[in-house]
Amino acid sequence: MTTALEARKVLTLEEVARLLEATVFCGSNLSIKVSEVGAADMMSDVLALSKPGMLLLTGLISLQVVRTAVVSDLSGIVLVRGKKPSKEILDLAAESGIPMLGTSMTMFKAAGVLYGAIFAG
Repeated sequence: MTTALEARKVLTLEEVARLLEATVFCGSNLSIKVSEVGAADMMSDVLALSKPGMLLLTGLISLQVVRTAVVSDLSGIVLVRGKKPSKEILDLAAESGIPMLGTSMTMFKAAGVLYGAIFAG
């Protein structure tokens, strides 16, 4: 018998973008796989609790978000609530190889949509 945590589906960033009706701000490789999602605005929480390959949902727009994604080896960043990154943030994300997407969904709704897609399949 498998548990819900064992029956996890792996999504690509392309599927994430479709599910969240997201704009791709930067990142040309949307075939990157995602099986873990974290939602946080405190980068200290991301540093303490993230796993390599995790996708970050955040409403925080700063260079520190990109730097945290690099240090934590995250698969990408999704900005929630319709937030738009500055050119400086996009340049750093592109230079660092961190895909950045944006959705108008709230963090709660985006996390729920992705949870449903990963665990309910």
